[in-house]
Amino acid sequence: MLLIAVDVFNRHGYDATSMGILAENLGISKSAIYHHVPSKGDLLKLALEHALGGLEAILEQPEAVTGAADARLEFVLRQTIAVLVDRLPFVTLLLRLRGNTEIERDALERRRAFDHKVAALISAAREEGTLRQDIDPRTVTRLLFGTINSIVEWYKPGGSLSPQRLADDVITMAFDGLHASA
Repeated sequence: MLLIAVDVFNRHGYDATSMGILAENLGISKSAIYHHVPSKGDLLKLALEHALGGLEAILEQPEAVTGAADARLEFVLRQTIAVLVDRLPFVTLLLRLRGNTEIERDALERRRAFDHKVAALISAAREEGTLRQDIDPRTVTRLLFGTINSIVEWYKPGGSLSPQRLADDVITMAFDGLHASA
């Protein structure tokens, strides 16, 4: 039920999706939906938790908190790509939020907190001398996430580009341009 609801939200937009549209796509009555969830907002909250929970869990893994900052950053970026690919419809929904509801605003705040933690890793790697000093860490963060977040628009799971190769390509592109010169 949740995956179909997310697909409908992604196709029509959350605001434009009524419980009637959801019921039609699910092949059940509106009352059957209400038997499982109290509201459309609860479906949105469950979907966003699936995306955000996966991202936030990355930052709690040992590889994200110990070791050299550039290695931690690489780990976090690789895992972010893995979560994005594994939970593509859910992350797509997260990335398309507009902040029109309290649920959306809360999710956007959690996403910003994740981004700030990645920016802190970038700053730490700069301080350790492993990343370039001439590019503002906020710019690096925005460019990295712009690249990673764009994956939802063009990546096709099951296609010729494996998730591992995708992560390798993004990391190679990012770090070859960010590593300090020897």
